Formats: sequence, structure tokens, C-alpha cells
Amino acid sequence: MDSFRHRVAIAGVGETDYSTNSGRSELVLALQAITAALDDAGIDRTEVDGLMKWSVDTSSEGEIASNLGVRDLAWFGEVNQAGNVGAPLVAHAASAIAAGLASVVVIYRGVNGRSGRRYGRGDVTGRRGQGGAAFTEPFGLLTPQHSLAMTARRRMHEFGTTSRQFGYVSVSEREHANRNPRATFYEKPLTIEEHQSSRLIVEPFHLYDCCLETDGGGAIVLTSAERARDLKQPPALIRTAAQYGGGRGRAYVDTAAAGLAPRFWRQAEVAPGEVDVVQIYDHFAPYVIFALEDYGFVERGEGGPFVESGGIRWDGGALPVNTSGGHLSEAYMQGMNHLIEATRQVRGQSTAQVEDCHLSFVDTGVGTGAVLLERAS
Repeated sequence: MDSFRHRVAIAGVGETDYSTNSGRSELVLALQAITAALDDAGIDRTEVDGLMKWSVDTSSEGEIASNLGVRDLAWFGEVNQAGNVGAPLVAHAASAIAAGLASVVVIYRGVNGRSGRRYGRGDVTGRRGQGGAAFTEPFGLLTPQHSLAMTARRRMHEFGTTSRQFGYVSVSEREHANRNPRATFYEKPLTIEEHQSSRLIVEPFHLYDCCLETDGGGAIVLTSAERARDLKQPPALIRTAAQYGGGRGRAYVDTAAAGLAPRFWRQAEVAPGEVDVVQIYDHFAPYVIFALEDYGFVERGEGGPFVESGGIRWDGGALPVNTSGGHLSEAYMQGMNHLIEATRQVRGQSTAQVEDCHLSFVDTGVGTGAVLLERAS
């Protein structure tokens, strides 16, 4: 059992507008999102004593602290792993609060992912042939879509998953985004025919299988569950948070979720079937299907048919997924918008609200980290 279960909560969430050209620095985007999250929680910025970020975020904890007017930054750090912005940071921040090392920890992200350095071109993710990249980049695996396409193709071969089933991930998430005024593709429908006829980016990824490139900022505020109950918003209790750093099993077949899942569900002391709503790191649409399988929400090979039958839709699906539109249709914030949406679901404040939502699951890296949030009773 986690030492911080029901002792730590997400008390506030905040985000900027999402765009392709913010006209602001990444520092300003981060500060605007943090300010919004603190206002959402009803916590004064001078009370913040912890800051955490993903390692590639260009705004240091010290720079953020100076601009916020933080009086005593007692806890700070970052995660340098494919877990991106999310579960590993939540696990670290919650542990610090439970241990009494900090009282209010903010996890933040500010990124000009379209007008600045672009993930799709390898500006951020390229390794210039260093380390393990020396064995992949010279042979054409230059960006995430190149290497991840190999896993997608292998899963298609082994389990019969189809491109059309990938398309139903994109179409379902677009339906959710159509309900969300914050989403990039708000009120812009997508049909399965449009998906299938869109150009290939890296086979088998069609255009609409690929996440957006986004300018924006996001932040979440963590504090003790006891204090959170007296703040402005219903608290999202952290039931468990876990990270996973390696040992993926069969290369180009298993995602990291296959390694993390057994420990995660033991820690949570619930089964996948008890979860009400899921947010999955959807840098590419096929990975929603693979994560559903590898986390145990459906059996191996059943993810494609499950999605094609409408299983992940908010309107009538057995397990709604990425209810804000996700990375494919809301914004690509490296998992931050998934955490924000997971929080809104247990609060009852989503634009695609799941009825009587009690347990809200969020994956922030297809197995490199996951969080289970619980509605406060």
C-alpha cells in the first residue's frame, strides 16, 4: 500500500490556451498555467514550497520560484525519462508531501512545441547519434514516429490489429474534443473515411494517427488531502502513482505498460475493470490500443475490435478514453493535459463527464508512469 494513499490530493489544475503560435516565452506560459492552477485551488503563490518539472522544460525551478515570489523552495526536481510530464512527478511530489518535506508542490509545463522546437522534427528528441542512438539514427530512426512505427507494425502482424482500428481511436477522441472548447479541434469533426484517406506520415501512421504540435502551458497543484478538503475545488485523491524505468520484455512488441501493470494494480489494490475512465498517452493513436491491452483493460489482441465497436467513446462506450480529446485532438502537452482531465473527471467537471466517476486512471508514457485518482467521499 502506498504511504501517500488518500493522504495527498490534486487540489488545483490550470492551463493556458492551446495554439500553434503562442507569442509568449515558455517561461510565461508556465507561469500563466501555474497562476491559473493556484487560483483554481485557492492557494496563494507564496505558499508554494515545491516545484517539479520534466527535464526538457526550459524553465528552471529556481526561475519559476523567483517569478512566483516563493519564499522557501524546500522541494524541487525533475524526471529525465520517457515518462514525460506526469506520473513519475506525481509520485515524487506526493511522497514529499506525505513525508512532510513540502506542503504545496506544483508540477508545471510550458512549451512552444509548434512555434519553437518541434518534437516531430526531432528538435527535442534527437540524440545526434549519441548513446543508443548510434545504433538507430544512422539507419533512419530519427524521431519517435520512426521507432514507434516498428512496434505498431509488429503488433499488427501478431494480433491482426488494423489501420482502420487505429482510425477509430482518432475519430473517438475527436468526438470528445468536439465537446471541449479548450481543444484545438473543438467543433471540427473527423470521419473514419477522412482518417483512412489522409496521407501516411511514417507507415503505418496516417496523419490523424499523429499527435498535435502545440504551444501552451499546464500545471497541477498537490497538497495534503486534509487541507485539500477545505479548498475551492473537490479534491482528487491520489490512490496510487508509479513509475517504470526499463525492462520492456520483447522489443518492438511490448510497451512499458506490460512491465508496469502488475505492480501498479497491486499498489492500487483494485482491478482494471473497476476503473471508470482512462486517459492514455496518445502520441500516436495505435498506442491507445496497445496500452489498453498491456495494462489489462482488455486482452491482448482485443484492443482493436474493442475500439472499433465504440468501446472508448464517451457516448455509450464501456470505458471512455481521453475524454478531453487527448494529444490527438486537444493538445500535445506531454501528458499534462491528461492529468488535468483525469482530475476534472473525479471532480465531475469534464466536458465529456463520465457519470458517477469514482476512479480515474491516467497513463503518462504508455507504461513509464501511471496515476490512479479517486473521488473524495
